[in-house]
Amino acid sequence: MSASERFSLRPSPEEWRRDWIARGELRDQRFELPPGVPGVCFDRARLVNVDFSGTRFADFSSHSSEFEGCDFTGATFEHLSMGATAAGGTWDRVSWPQSVFRDCVFRRTRFAPLTSFGNVRFERCVFDRARLRQQTFTMQAEFLDCVFSGRLREINFWGRPMDEQAALGRERNAFTGNDFTAAELDDVAFRHIDLHAQRWPPPGCALLDRVTARVRAVLPLVETWPVEKHREKARFSLEFLAGNAVERNDDHAVVSPPDMGRRLPPALREELFEAFRGTSSSTSPG
Repeated sequence: MSASERFSLRPSPEEWRRDWIARGELRDQRFELPPGVPGVCFDRARLVNVDFSGTRFADFSSHSSEFEGCDFTGATFEHLSMGATAAGGTWDRVSWPQSVFRDCVFRRTRFAPLTSFGNVRFERCVFDRARLRQQTFTMQAEFLDCVFSGRLREINFWGRPMDEQAALGRERNAFTGNDFTAAELDDVAFRHIDLHAQRWPPPGCALLDRVTARVRAVLPLVETWPVEKHREKARFSLEFLAGNAVERNDDHAVVSPPDMGRRLPPALREELFEAFRGTSSSTSPG
């Protein structure tokens, strides 16, 4: 797309599509959907310092587009594809252009559950108390120097794309310099990511090495508990934690009390977490 291309927002040539197609460059103004138009597909568009705050989108998708310094505060997305394979029609599966969000603000933004993130890259974006829940379709998303605050629930972050590496043109997703110190992590998974390249820890969490050794070290404590169902739940959770740490992150993990067993009594979770965190990282694997 030429930087001088004028911005246009027009109905899609496909009569069955409800969303309109946006192309060209838009700068330093508010974005408004025409009356009666429920959504928009940004196709090879560039938007700089554009205000999307408070806008409700029934459909929002981006293909090979850039958003720089844009404000999505209070925006709502009912259906969202941030790095779509194509703007319309059939994807050729040969090339999957990336969309980029740079220096954008997502403050109290309501992301649709199960958003299709697609081939998207976030650079220095702020996710401030955004509604990020049930986000598991993130296999191709990249995050660099982003800041997360508030609750993150049921989210996967991936250091390796699960498939389509040839179309993406990479075998790794960039994921570095992200700040989670003000985030609340609830069932958040980091897969094949360098955890030490991020800023930690969030409140109540710990970034720990030698996870399998720590599990072996605290199992004797679990065996002292008088109730068998509590011992069983803790054993299962610890084995699950260790298996994921080895498979995903070289025996490292970001750990919180719920990882000790979500159905354990809170007092037992805290006791086990403190013992787990306090175990020396030099614990002998033997």
